[in-house]
Amino acid sequence: MSKLFTGAGVALITPFTKNDKVDFNALETVVNNQVKGGMDYLVALGTTAEAHVLGEEEKSEIVKLIKEKSSGLPVVIGMGSNDTGKMLKTMDKFDFGGVSGILAVTPYYNKPSQEGMFQHFTAIAKASPVPVILYNVPSRTGVNIDAETVSRLAWENENITAIKDASGNLSQVTKTVKDAPKHFSVISGDDFMTLPIISIGGQGVISVVANALPVKLSSLTSLALKGKFAESLKLHNELFDLIGLLFKEGSPGGIKALLHCMGIIENKLRLPLCQISGSTYNEIKEAYLKLK
Repeated sequence: MSKLFTGAGVALITPFTKNDKVDFNALETVVNNQVKGGMDYLVALGTTAEAHVLGEEEKSEIVKLIKEKSSGLPVVIGMGSNDTGKMLKTMDKFDFGGVSGILAVTPYYNKPSQEGMFQHFTAIAKASPVPVILYNVPSRTGVNIDAETVSRLAWENENITAIKDASGNLSQVTKTVKDAPKHFSVISGDDFMTLPIISIGGQGVISVVANALPVKLSSLTSLALKGKFAESLKLHNELFDLIGLLFKEGSPGGIKALLHCMGIIENKLRLPLCQISGSTYNEIKEAYLKLK
């Protein structure tokens, strides 16, 4: 089986209007920019999309638009939960037409053991009609899925085809890459780590920054995957300061500020998230203008 989800994916934002409605026109612009910018696949309803503050009808309309405007790019849907039974019911009702995979985050808040996570993801894999990407982001969930558990899941469940790793632990990522079966992809979940993870055998990134700069992110990723590390490093260094600023006060506040600077969206988030400070906004704008 060939590796799925290789290259540059984007964790799409959800733009809002000033009166707090989903801004579908702005979302269409963002998606079109990804297609034109050379991205390899789209990820909807992830953390960056503020999925936990979206209503079910909003989610449905967002997915519908993304699938319609994807121009044939694979579409991955964020569907994680800390309630296995609820997740299975959600999957049972979901229309998987036009969906290439799901992104399932480690169970948050209740902090299951490694065995609990193994059983949770195995149940999801058995129920899912499409490939499953594990999502490890300990800074948000409070739990880390060990490399040994990832390897066990991948070897025992052919439908678990990748992990988006945002642990920041390169040693753990290396072990995951080393021990995984051939069909399994290790994907960076952190823009900073795209080049390092590809250099040790990873297959790409699910990027936040690509919402605004798809050409640079797709080029950085493509060059690294071709072994052109010196050229990829130039782009990595060029984006380094801006990436740091985008996450200075949390995501997706930073990327929404950048997209607002670019005139693409309103600088609007839903509580409990809010706009970043004016000082950081100005720093982001300055860093962006230096790229031009």
